[in-house]
Amino acid sequence: MTSTSVDLRKPVPLSPLLRLLILTQLAFNIGFFAVLPFLSEHLGQAVGMAGWLVGFVLGLRTFSQQGLFVVGGALADRYGIRPVVLAGCVLRIAGFAWLGYAERSGAVIGAVLLIGFAAALFSPAVESEVARQAVIHEEAGGQRTRVLALFTVAGQAGAFVGPLLGAVLLSVDFRTVCLAGAGVFVLVLAGHAWMLPQHIPGRQRVRLEGGLGVLIRNRRFLALCCAYGAYLLAYNQLYLALPDEVERATGSQSALAWLFALSSLLVVTAQLPVTRWVGSRLSLRRSMVAGLLLIGAGFAVVAVSRPADWTGTAGLLPSAVFVVLLTFGQMLVAPVARAWVPDLAEEGRLGLYTGALSSVSGLIVLIGSSVTGSLLDSGLPAAVPWLVLAVVPVAAIGLLPRR
Repeated sequence: MTSTSVDLRKPVPLSPLLRLLILTQLAFNIGFFAVLPFLSEHLGQAVGMAGWLVGFVLGLRTFSQQGLFVVGGALADRYGIRPVVLAGCVLRIAGFAWLGYAERSGAVIGAVLLIGFAAALFSPAVESEVARQAVIHEEAGGQRTRVLALFTVAGQAGAFVGPLLGAVLLSVDFRTVCLAGAGVFVLVLAGHAWMLPQHIPGRQRVRLEGGLGVLIRNRRFLALCCAYGAYLLAYNQLYLALPDEVERATGSQSALAWLFALSSLLVVTAQLPVTRWVGSRLSLRRSMVAGLLLIGAGFAVVAVSRPADWTGTAGLLPSAVFVVLLTFGQMLVAPVARAWVPDLAEEGRLGLYTGALSSVSGLIVLIGSSVTGSLLDSGLPAAVPWLVLAVVPVAAIGLLPRR
């Protein structure tokens, strides 16, 4: 890992392409998070799925998205980002529309798979190009992690607006929420068909063959993938364990949108200052260690409070503390993990490696979400699932590359 001394008071301006890609992340997340926070309740209440099946479907959505990022990343390396991004938008529109009309478990699973695979196309294409442009930005005198932090802020701004939009539309019905999400991606598709360049200077297209074998032998990169997977499993509990806890405390999930808004608002307002402060004091590894410890502490807070069985406003306080600690942990882990990938990737294969980072973590989430869903339905003492989840990110610290 190399570092560059920069004057943080005079940030290097972003290129037009970087600005477009960062705005892309904002739009993607508005459409996505208008739907996702309310999916768990819809599956359990309207569709009538058991708790373990809800957990499996949520994990399947993550796996079909994160798990297949390696496919989208390899396709972006081979064909460029424009066709892959546009194809992903088309599939996301179809998936949201299908989910809005799905009434049986099989149809729901099909729609969820399509929604996930759509993101498996466009997200690694965008993320790998952002990472490549961040390195170019660093070579021009900027800061690589600042670019990735801006990308995270844009995503969280979308995650802030999306649930609020979804909460308003949910007063009509879940179908309306899904169709609104599809409508957002119609606008994204039209905008990118017009603005995204056909060819990006400096991006070389490579053959699909040969890259995966080298990646599998890259132990340092795979170790980073596993540690990032533990973080992603923890983050996924915003959609599985947290809704269950909020409903227990208040009798409904109406407060959930505000907790999502709190998380997004924290990232939007604090991500850049946190990145600036951490970048001058901590290495990439130490930043991820601190983030994983904060995430573990968030789960521990809920675990410690559960025996008291608080309800109402008091019952929401542990959930709010959990969201705050998880969010600050995310601020430390997510940009740093993405910034680390270009240093570990094979030349010309950044899309593949960016995709693999999410694919390995997606597999971890698929397995872990099913286990978490079973734990939440197991009848064990209420603190046990949260204690188990607290151990996961802390244990992942031992997986981080040391060099």
